[in-house]
Parts: sequence; C-alpha cells; structure tokens
Amino acid sequence: MLWLFCLVNLIVGSAAFVIGGILAPLASALDISLAAAGQAMTAYALSTAVLAPLLLLLTGAWPRKRALLAALAVFTLGNVVCALAPSLPVLLAGRVLMGMGAAITPLAAGIAVALVVPAQRGKALSLVFLGMSLSYLVGVPLGAWLGLAYGWHAPIWFFAATSALAMAVLAWGLPSDIRAPGATFAGLGSLLARRDVQAVLALTLSYFVAIFAVFSYIGPVLQALVPMGRGQQALTLALFGLAGVVGTLSGGRLSDRFGPRPTLLVQLSVLGLSMLVLPLTVGSWPALVAVLLVWGCAGFGMMVPQQARLAALSPMQAPLLLSLNTSMLYLGTALGAVVGGAAADRLGLLHLGWAGVPFVALGLAILAAGHTSPAGAMMPSKEPNR
Repeated sequence: MLWLFCLVNLIVGSAAFVIGGILAPLASALDISLAAAGQAMTAYALSTAVLAPLLLLLTGAWPRKRALLAALAVFTLGNVVCALAPSLPVLLAGRVLMGMGAAITPLAAGIAVALVVPAQRGKALSLVFLGMSLSYLVGVPLGAWLGLAYGWHAPIWFFAATSALAMAVLAWGLPSDIRAPGATFAGLGSLLARRDVQAVLALTLSYFVAIFAVFSYIGPVLQALVPMGRGQQALTLALFGLAGVVGTLSGGRLSDRFGPRPTLLVQLSVLGLSMLVLPLTVGSWPALVAVLLVWGCAGFGMMVPQQARLAALSPMQAPLLLSLNTSMLYLGTALGAVVGGAAADRLGLLHLGWAGVPFVALGLAILAAGHTSPAGAMMPSKEPNR
C-alpha cells in the first residue's frame, strides 16, 4: 500500500512542480512576464494551503479509499483544465483545482502513520514521500524536456494522463476497509492554540519560503548561472532530484535514530550554506551540480522529521496535523514565489539564492526557541528529541 502512495506522490509532485522548469516557454506562449507565469505556482500553493485541508475535513467521515479517489479526481480535473488553458486566468483556475486535489498527500501520510508503530513512523513516511523526491528526479526533468521540446502543453497533458492512470491503479489496488482516522473539525482550535504545534508549523513555513524563493524560478536561475541546452538542464534537474531521493530516505532513518530535532538542525544549517554558496558557482557546471546535490539532500531530508514531530504530538489527530503542515508547506511555496519574483528584480537571477538565506536563519531561530521553551511548552511526548 505504501508503494502505491509513493507512486501517487510521484505524479502529484511532478505535475505540481514542473511549472518551474517550463516557465520560459509558458510565458512566451501566453505573452506574459516571467514573474506573472511564476504565479501559477502561487495559485497552486495557496489552494493547497487553504482548500486541501477543507477537502480533507469534508471527507473526514468517508471511507479512506473513497476520500483518496475523490482527491485524486479533483487533481486530475485540474490538470486537464491547465492543459486546455488558452490564457493565464484559465491556467490559474486549473492550478487551484490541482491544489485542492493535493489533499491526497496528507491523506496518504495519515494512513501510513496509522499502519505502523511509532518507532517506524519515520521509515513509513519516508517511503510515502519518496514519491515527491522521485518527482524531482524523474517527473520534473522529463516535464521540462517535454516542455522545451514540444511546447508547455505537452508535459501538462502527460501528467493529466498519468494522474488518471493512478486513479485506476488506486481503485483496483487499495482495499476498501483501510483502518485510519479521518480529519475532523473537533479539536482543531485546541491544536492550533498549542505552542508546540505552532513552532513546528512555523518552521515548515520558513524553510519552504527559503527553498521556493529560488526553485519557483529554477529554470531561469540555472540558465543565468550556467547557460545550457535542454538536455543538460534536464540532467541538472534530475541530479537535484536524485539528491532529494537520498535526502528523503536518509532523513527518515536519521530521524528514527537520532530524533527529529538534531536531524533538522543539521539539515537546515546545510541548506542555508548551500543557498549562500549557489550564486558563487556561476560559470561552472560541476560546482553548480555539487551545490544542488547538497541542497537537495538537506532540503528534502527535512520533510520526514517534521512529519514525525507532528505525528508524535497527537497520533489520533495525525491526518489533520499533517494537512496543516502541508498547508504551511504550500503557503511557504506561494510566499517563496512572491519573494523570489521581487528579489529577482533587485538581486537578479544570478544572485537569487541569497533571497532564501534570511528565511533559513528564521527557521534556525524557531528551532532554537523551541528547544529552550519552558517545560510543557513543547510536545508532551515521552519520545526524546522531538
């Protein structure tokens, strides 16, 4: 079952993030600016932050299989709308539908948490989110190549078709009696009032702003640092995705072994250093790839420790907590696209990596503040280092 969820997340991540690699042909075809085209990511991110949790709550009493299929159906419809889009407003509408359907990711994560004992949560979550990492290794580079070779519509249609195929696989392969709690409105207010929950969610928000201040414009940034053909750009993105796969798997194992907090402290520090050094790789493809490998490993590696921290806070409310974390993830993605667009005008694409560094510093401050909080302010779990 977890491998099926991995497959679905591969498709969701590929369809969601391929936009960053095809911004130039998309902007040219729709006769809009690069910054305006980048708001396709903002629309998806805001929808995922606001509408996906709502869909999760509205389907909380449904059987888990039905809820999963409903979310993926909305996501597939959004892809089709995007593929047919003749203008930016229609494209944004499709991206909003896709964002709502992205509720399937926390749904799958909540089921994964319910299926394993606490000591194996990191491993289970790393397997589910491996699909997201693989999307950067396979889906995003493939989509970027298709978009540059055949026009920006081509990868959108491709992922619309694979999303429909994933629906058929889930309908056939998932049992109807999955035992896992659904998200409910009950207890939502008390969860949001908890300082430990607030600290974890704030950390997710800050480091995703940092990452997507750059990654929302990754295609133009790569070209500014080292001009390259579409094959070399696809290879560069694939290597970044490979680092993400390593980061996702190692993040889960390190979280189980050393605890989420120490793991996050190292990963976040490495991420900040990578973003600081990125503009210095100008003119050198090997140096650029080396920095991206370190960045990908650290950035992707933080997802599982964060999810594990939240699941440990309240296992019975895990689906809702994971959905809230996904909301922060995509709100950070949306804010990152805005920050990156503004910073590109001032710093230039060459130095855009520096735009994320202040938000990494903010994340480290949040992590440090949580570590020194008074007794009882952080999570009431007996597990260490959470």
